[in-house]
Amino acid sequence: MKKIYHLSTCKTCQRIIKELNGAEGFVLQDIKTEPITEAQLEEMYEMAGSYEALFTRRSRKYRAMNLHEQALAEADYKRLILEEYTFLKRPVVIVDDEIFIGNSKKEVAAAAAKAGIIL
Repeated sequence: MKKIYHLSTCKTCQRIIKELNGAEGFVLQDIKTEPITEAQLEEMYEMAGSYEALFTRRSRKYRAMNLHEQALAEADYKRLILEEYTFLKRPVVIVDDEIFIGNSKKEVAAAAAKAGIIL
């Protein structure tokens, strides 16, 4: 399975999808118009090893909800990601049984290599 969880309005996600040959062969899921399900999040968790790894602190709502002042547990990260799509670190690229989270050059290059794409 090759899948990308992204936000279609995110310029960084658009750039990464373009770098991945326009996501040819990937299933694209815009998390704003098609929210992630608990089952999908569980699948990501199994590959990533934690909900915190899937959580972004860059969301505007992170500070607005005063989350930066709280000690969050794994259950909190899971709940927040399911309640608010902007808390999922983007993009999340799944290639077979591996997950690549975020937009760092290292993660994008690793995802491309796993998918057989030369950057």
